[in-house]
Amino acid sequence: MLRSQGDLAPAPMTHPMRILSYNVRYFGHATRGLASTRAAMHRIAAAVAALDPLPAIVCLQEVETRSLRSTVAHRHSETQLERFSSMLSEALVGAGKPDAYEAYYFPAHAYRISARTHVYTTGLAILAHRSFVVDQHNARTPHDITHRRLHAIRGVKQTRICAHVRLRRQASRAPVDVFNTHLSLPSALAREFWTQPRRLGWGRNQLEEARNLARFVERERASDRFVVVGDFNALPGSPVYDALVREHGWVDAFAHRYRLGVDELASWPTAGFMRMRMHLDHVFCGPGLRWSDFDGTHPFGDRTGPFHGLSDHTPMVGRCRVARESSPPRESRP
Repeated sequence: MLRSQGDLAPAPMTHPMRILSYNVRYFGHATRGLASTRAAMHRIAAAVAALDPLPAIVCLQEVETRSLRSTVAHRHSETQLERFSSMLSEALVGAGKPDAYEAYYFPAHAYRISARTHVYTTGLAILAHRSFVVDQHNARTPHDITHRRLHAIRGVKQTRICAHVRLRRQASRAPVDVFNTHLSLPSALAREFWTQPRRLGWGRNQLEEARNLARFVERERASDRFVVVGDFNALPGSPVYDALVREHGWVDAFAHRYRLGVDELASWPTAGFMRMRMHLDHVFCGPGLRWSDFDGTHPFGDRTGPFHGLSDHTPMVGRCRVARESSPPRESRP
């Protein structure tokens, strides 16, 4: 069990590291997610490039490879992540920032017409700034956290995964484990979906996925210097949220930094659907990281935010440092 929030006393710090987590909705928000558009991708790349300081790590959810949906609005031969990486590089040059990122794609699921034709695909992505060395990643075999209870829907249930990279600054020997994920919505086939008024985070399938996620993180992290980000489709105070914070001792970095209670946190939206506003995106961490600010984060619907109107989510953008007096690395597990 990790230390509680109250035990996170100030400690000496190293260089700051900015992390961005964003559900980009397949770069197709203008078409309600039905098709990726060049304009949306360009605007998101420009918004990332305009951040100052730039994020060291960019974690994206709902990213495609190549499919009918990703190419119907603008034809190209590259994967969606390759196209976005090219646009980000162009945006960085235009902003006068000689920077570069290494991009990793983590495939989750594909809906196929045939072996070679996909209606659409889904996955996660992590981009690491060139000032970091990636020592380990699971891009080839991302960890499956899906809960498949009903045999009849096993073949069509969308796979949910956890992406993992272990990286460090070039001159550092203290790696940080970064986990990126996207949990399922609550199952509409379960009774609690119709009886629980808040629903998001109350699904039994979601709780099982959260526990699968936690087991994977606890097994793979090398130290208490870890962060778990993504779209959890779970509200603060829900069973999913409580399982990660209370059962596993993960710290909600945003809530801890600004001393927000569950009700205050729930009223700070990170996503929206029609007139609904929800806090679904989270940044959890271990005690080996200290967070100084989330200055690049705006509530969903804030028209002053640089990412306004680009997705049905808004990015979480936080800056942290590695505590020098952190737990030593754990031995590698087979």
